[in-house]
Amino acid sequence: MGEEQKIQITSLGLFPYKGINLVRGVHQVQHLDSLEKFEIRGDDIVAVTYPRSGTTWTQYILSLLYHGDQMTEGSNKHPIQELVPLLEDNIRRIDYNNKPSTRTFASHLHLSSIPQGLREKGKLIYIARNPKDVAVSLFHLHNFTNVLESEPDFNIFLIKFLKGEVLWGSWFDHVADWYAHKDEFDILSLTYEDMIKDTRGAVVRISNFLGKKLDDQTIDTIVDKSTFKNMKEDPQARRDKQHPAFFEQSGSFIRKGMASMLSTFNKDCVSHEVNFNCWLQNSTRKRSLKIVPLKYCLFCL
Repeated sequence: MGEEQKIQITSLGLFPYKGINLVRGVHQVQHLDSLEKFEIRGDDIVAVTYPRSGTTWTQYILSLLYHGDQMTEGSNKHPIQELVPLLEDNIRRIDYNNKPSTRTFASHLHLSSIPQGLREKGKLIYIARNPKDVAVSLFHLHNFTNVLESEPDFNIFLIKFLKGEVLWGSWFDHVADWYAHKDEFDILSLTYEDMIKDTRGAVVRISNFLGKKLDDQTIDTIVDKSTFKNMKEDPQARRDKQHPAFFEQSGSFIRKGMASMLSTFNKDCVSHEVNFNCWLQNSTRKRSLKIVPLKYCLFCL
């Protein structure tokens, strides 16, 4: 069966790349293949997340830390997708090799597809989010974007999510692989929930990890500018405003920025909680990983 035929029968407007579902028209195989040997510099910074786990939020914080002078009001203001681009998308056709240091990137790449040079150079920030909230947020994204087939029934979508049959594949595999190999990188691990609970503390941890010593006023400014209210009002932070053809008119790429959304979203939340917890336990048992209970859910470490 040819690749074009595979693409046509793959659900939700996705195509398989190394076993991971990516978006037709957004992700290019030639570019993805080139990333393995992409030359990493010693001061490169890459923020890695599974989708809907604080990617835009972290891009915004990194933009303020490194490119604040390019985020001023007016016609010369740069979108954060240009200042902290997703390595794998490159919709804007940016020549990353010609970008001046310090280069800041974001990525949803699974461990198996990252530039190999990151094991020797550069710094990584990995952010994990409660998969229950990720599923709700990803459900809304699938129904908001024009490049994916919508699924109005959350129960059906949840089954696909638990099977890894959604955009960017399995949440569990993404998080488990990165945590299992975190000692191979110069990496800072955070959770979305901790960032919500103590945003200032998260900004301090990120800046200290990156070797940037900030005064209290600068930290407070970054925290204030990177609130979800302010980001939703900033068109340069919203991918739906930068690429309107990809999205429906009603809705927002940046949604609520909340934790524990499943319990307030769906009337069947109790059964969903059971399904999620069984899925996590079974997945962890198969991978021989240790389950560590956190306040909001079970994360695999």
